[in-house]
Amino acid sequence: MSGEARYYLDTCAVIPYYREEPLSSAVQDFLVSITPPVYISDLTGVEFVSALARLVRVGDLDGGSADSIAKAFADDIKANLFVKSLFASGHCKQAEKWLAVRNTSLRALDALHLAICKKQDACLVTCDKVFFQSARQLGVNALLIAG
Repeated sequence: MSGEARYYLDTCAVIPYYREEPLSSAVQDFLVSITPPVYISDLTGVEFVSALARLVRVGDLDGGSADSIAKAFADDIKANLFVKSLFASGHCKQAEKWLAVRNTSLRALDALHLAICKKQDACLVTCDKVFFQSARQLGVNALLIAG
């Protein structure tokens, strides 16, 4: 990458920033250590809301807290902490190519995240070891935040 480093956070690295989880401190330390903005995508937004809904359904989060977390996330996007990368058909084509090779454990939505990240010439930041390994296997710069 040339110039200022670019980072793309997948959803599993965004959630601990807003909700206390085992990797929250590590994610927060990482975000404090870099210069914003950090890239995400519309897919991140959809997965973020889905994760909050699941946490409410299973009783790990109440509705009011979920609303507060969703608002904080939206406020951070408005403040340009996170910048949404535009989703394009080329991302789908790249994701399909990677999945068609069948030599990684890459899942469909992660393949889309990875394609968006690569197009941004960004480093993928994830807390998912399997996703990290798939990214590295495909030659995409990646950083694993792990406990």
